[in-house]
Amino acid sequence: MEWVETTGKTIAEAKEHALDRLGVHEEDAEFELLDEPKQGLFGRVRGEARVRARVRPTQARQKVDRRDRRREKGDKADKPERTEKSEKSEKSERADKPARAAGATGTGNRAGGERTRAPRAPRADAPSAKKTPNPSTDGQSKEQLVDPRQVGEEAQRFMDALVSAFGLSGTSELVEDGDDLEVRVHGQELGLLVGPRGTTLQAVQDLARVASQRRLGDHDTRLRVDVGGYRERRRLALGKFAQQMADEVTASGVARVLEPMSSADRKIIHDTLATVDGIATRSEGDDPFRRVVIAPGE
Repeated sequence: MEWVETTGKTIAEAKEHALDRLGVHEEDAEFELLDEPKQGLFGRVRGEARVRARVRPTQARQKVDRRDRRREKGDKADKPERTEKSEKSEKSERADKPARAAGATGTGNRAGGERTRAPRAPRADAPSAKKTPNPSTDGQSKEQLVDPRQVGEEAQRFMDALVSAFGLSGTSELVEDGDDLEVRVHGQELGLLVGPRGTTLQAVQDLARVASQRRLGDHDTRLRVDVGGYRERRRLALGKFAQQMADEVTASGVARVLEPMSSADRKIIHDTLATVDGIATRSEGDDPFRRVVIAPGE
């Protein structure tokens, strides 16, 4: 993200000016203090406060694949078990050999001296057991259709319960656009459900999807969760920033490479500049370091 410099009579005033230019909340921006007012004679203040600020881009956590490590641990844990099972099977086979031999000749004796009879082999022409066909499994399974509104209502109930569990006060709203759903939670002091740079909100959204989509077996509906209008504020701030970068690229003719962003933030940049003449955008790199490039259009 690009830095902006602002001044003010106090540090707080300079920060407020920077937040107005960025269009974000203070928790979504980071600052650097360049100059601060100095105390002069007779209590007078000399100079102004000068700060640098920028929007904090949201970065996705790097996923660590531990399947190979788990598989190695599983192989090591299975080796002794297979060895014990093989030893037990060998012992049982050695113990069963005399019994099988006695049964085959019909001369084996029990502990009481009685003669044992060899078990009869099943007749070759004996009818084999038939499995009863199960129409629910043998027939072609039909895909169960899930109503998107039902998914949204389940997610809305989950968010209402979550807000109540946190001891907060808020109301939820379901916004439908075909298969795109968004549950918006309105209220005061809901920052606990948003977290720094929206990290808690992303986790809450994942939980809402589990409680609604996965439980109902839905794979087509797109579900989003917003708390306190955070996503809208973030969208406006990034849109404004993208327009500023596009103006600089148009004036200089030189492409600008932005800092790494999450997929949601990158989409905001692409959507904002999609209709801007003379500007082309593309994404480069791999997550979590994938970034947007704003370049002059052809």
